[in-house]
Amino acid sequence: MRFVLRRAGFFLLTLWSAMTLNFVIPRLMPGDPAEAIFARYKGRVSPTVVKALEAQFGIHNNKNIVLQYFDYLANTLRGRFGISTYYFPNPVSKEIATALPWTVMLVGITTLLAFLLGTLIGTVSAWRRGGALDSILPPVFVVTSAIPYFWVAMVFVLVFAVSLSWFPTAFGYTPGITIEPSMHFFLNAIDHAILPAVTILITSIGGWILTMRNNMITTLAEDYVRMGRAKGLTSRRVMFDYAARNAILPNLTGFAMSMGFVISGAILVEYVFSYPGIGFMLLQAVSGEDFPLMQALFLLITVAVLVAVLLADIVTALLDPRTRQNA
Repeated sequence: MRFVLRRAGFFLLTLWSAMTLNFVIPRLMPGDPAEAIFARYKGRVSPTVVKALEAQFGIHNNKNIVLQYFDYLANTLRGRFGISTYYFPNPVSKEIATALPWTVMLVGITTLLAFLLGTLIGTVSAWRRGGALDSILPPVFVVTSAIPYFWVAMVFVLVFAVSLSWFPTAFGYTPGITIEPSMHFFLNAIDHAILPAVTILITSIGGWILTMRNNMITTLAEDYVRMGRAKGLTSRRVMFDYAARNAILPNLTGFAMSMGFVISGAILVEYVFSYPGIGFMLLQAVSGEDFPLMQALFLLITVAVLVAVLLADIVTALLDPRTRQNA
């Protein structure tokens, strides 16, 4: 319990620091959201409208910076991130709520599959080191992991979407289709997600395979694994309960970081496929100088990474009691 409380205290301190930086950095940058909208419309917006926008965005108010900071903290905790300048006049929270499910379903499920398959392949490859599986799959997937995401995505679009017409070329669903909880819409979204998902899967699984294989090879040389074999335990039990359970521990933190960065989306993949996720939205926010949206997305990514690392620490402590013991 004391271990969990220490980790939770570190989580809260880091979260407060991230929120403070998120408040300070935009105020050090030149320009403001009203000027960005004014530039986008090439001066066709009247000064009266600009003043109204400044009032709506809370710019150039007479509040003390400390009061502004506490207002920012209160609004952030309530989920009020302001008005998006790129999607004006929609609120930032509404736009994020629209894009977040697409990213979680695509990148989240694909990252989980890559971790599970990579861990399983790495475990079996190390257990049967030198065999056919160990000689083929790890080298192949390590090579595919070295290929850039966007290059694989463009090749898939050219071959499977343009040349063969097996899959759609872009978007998360067919334009004009009604977004509703129906089997027709679900199958349509799955059809659009196959190429982006396969792109992320084959370019990320190699790292998990190689890491788990190396961890397993080191673990298999430990005395407790030899003892398990000497006791006459089945190969499956020794491989999973003795070796894999300990070899997977270093991977848990990396997996937690990957799951945390799921919120940021796969920017290049989403850009190539024009997929309506957080990554594509972040790219549009940066190119459109949408500071409120960027601010909210960066904070969301930070919170997701912190929560994922906290959960990984707790799971690691449950699997390995040594991590929660004092030196």
